[in-house]
Amino acid sequence: MALKKRNRANPNFSMASMSDLVFLLLIFFMITSTLIAPNAIKLLLPQSESRTIAKQTVTVYIDEDQQYAMEIGKRAMVVSDSTLVYNIKNALSGVEDGSVVLRSNHNAPIQLVVNIYDIVDRINKESNTKHKVILATKPKE
Repeated sequence: MALKKRNRANPNFSMASMSDLVFLLLIFFMITSTLIAPNAIKLLLPQSESRTIAKQTVTVYIDEDQQYAMEIGKRAMVVSDSTLVYNIKNALSGVEDGSVVLRSNHNAPIQLVVNIYDIVDRINKESNTKHKVILATKPKE
């Protein structure tokens, strides 16, 4: 009695399904990467040769219209002069030695920059903390 196998294994491997999967993943990552846009304000930063990298707690922007904006985490918002102290104090609450990164337009008056230093200094004295302000610059060309 001659018995034959009904299901014979096919030694050939088809790559068609694998390439479909790769193209689907490629399309997925291309679409999701274009949806992620930084909430940064475009500024022309002053130039410097020094490079300091710090973990930033809060980012404060001063734009060409002399307006303040803040970025806490991934959320950016425009703030007025009257609410700036309150917003910086809330952002730094619970942090012992946070850093405020100041991104100022190169045409912004120096008084607006000094205001941020004064606010952080006042917060340090009131709450006995060691927060610092770092002025963001771009490399010299």
